Amino acid sequence: MPLVLVIAGALMALVLAVALAVSIGEVAVPFADAFRAIANRALGTHYPVAPIHEGIIWDYRLARALVAACCGAGLALSGVILQALLRNPLAEPYVLGISAGASTGAVAVVILGLGGGVLTLSTGAFGGAVIAFVLVALLAAGSGGADRIILAGVAGSQLFHALTAYIVTSSANAEQARGIMFWLLGNLGGVRWSDVALAAPVALVGFLVCQAHARALDAFTFGTDAAASLGVKVMRVRLILFGTSAAMTAAMVSMVGSIGFVGLVIPHAARFLVGPHHGRLLPASMMIGAVFMVLADIVSRTIIPQQVLPIGVVTALIGAPAFALILYRARRTHT
Repeated sequence: MPLVLVIAGALMALVLAVALAVSIGEVAVPFADAFRAIANRALGTHYPVAPIHEGIIWDYRLARALVAACCGAGLALSGVILQALLRNPLAEPYVLGISAGASTGAVAVVILGLGGGVLTLSTGAFGGAVIAFVLVALLAAGSGGADRIILAGVAGSQLFHALTAYIVTSSANAEQARGIMFWLLGNLGGVRWSDVALAAPVALVGFLVCQAHARALDAFTFGTDAAASLGVKVMRVRLILFGTSAAMTAAMVSMVGSIGFVGLVIPHAARFLVGPHHGRLLPASMMIGAVFMVLADIVSRTIIPQQVLPIGVVTALIGAPAFALILYRARRTHT
């Protein structure tokens, strides 16, 4: 399928998904009122809209939808990078232990009071994610092998999961434990425009960095030796792309918690549509990931009346069967 058609279709789907996200909820808002409310705030128009509807649309639902789109885009891009660099179709953003480190950082701030009340949950999560990435990088230092990086990520993940469980079980009360567990499963309920101001630049800059290295990523799919023979500066490119993946994942996890399967499934879906070349795969994955996360957020808010389901649960319920289908199709292709 031509890339232009995929991107155009994804853009239309993203606009439609965001329109649905700002209109659907416990308080239903017609499409027309939603667009008028956005125009009033963004363009300074004066269309007649009920103040409560305008507040719901602009201050809550639109910011939430945009953060969801940015998170989906960032996690999908990270998945593409890791699957190429590690030459492992099962690689995803959390393979480096970043999500586990973010969880420990958030728990340390909320339950242990790290930072004396100055640090927010998101700040603690970002700090924990950075520490986890540095630890995994040190464990994997001295070897360019993908297997060593994956093993270091697994070890780091287990360490930080154990620390998180220890802190929660030994220091948290029932209310704190419930709040932390909800956040760990993915929660977009607390995002505001300040989060959009962070998520959007991170996703955009991450995409530009990845797209600038699209040809290098193509070379990495044949191995580091092949990439080096084609003139790719292997160590420098790997450092830049691993760092970009870590930064995107850390930023997104610090805002919304752990959300699985996006970075694992979306790159495979995009690869099925546009092929393996990263000049096409990166933008397609970014757009499809954004649409997927917005739709998943809509489901999380509406599937159970008067209750919000953690978005990580929704992505897992959708992503696990989708990935099983991908594996089944791949098995049939190779037989």
